[in-house]
Amino acid sequence: MQPPKARRRINFRLIIFLGIVSFPFLWFGYVFLNQTLTGGIEQHADYAKVDLKALGNFPLDGANGTMTDIPSRWRGLDGKRVVLEGFMYAPNAASDQVNDFQFVYSITKCCFNGPPLVQERVFAKVPGSGSVPYYGDLARVVGTLHVNIEKEAGIIRSVYTLDVEKVEAM
Repeated sequence: MQPPKARRRINFRLIIFLGIVSFPFLWFGYVFLNQTLTGGIEQHADYAKVDLKALGNFPLDGANGTMTDIPSRWRGLDGKRVVLEGFMYAPNAASDQVNDFQFVYSITKCCFNGPPLVQERVFAKVPGSGSVPYYGDLARVVGTLHVNIEKEAGIIRSVYTLDVEKVEAM
């Protein structure tokens, strides 16, 4: 007995092929929708995963900027435990262990657009006399974020600082 005509037309190879071809489009849609819905902040039980690129994506006057220029969703992270993913930059370190560094979403961006703006950097410090391993590639940093404009000689020196709990390679 022959299966019905409709069943003979189902081709599982075609379904698998279409699934593989559509995956990149579905993934891009998921990432875009996730960013739109979360605004760059994903709340978890005891921390917030923060998109480092979104964290600095706002205009800020380097001399006259104030706390009100920082979007409220970022100001709301002050004193909160966060997880950031990006690249460590420690220009003054000569060791594989560091106690302070800058954390940015992309070091290679600097080659094309100049150094990151002050709001695009997180100035990280390990409390006390501790240190963490320095990773030249993509890293994940966990710590307490502080949002406060600090000026030096009339120019904003930092917007975000982080008390580092741990750093791990990705």
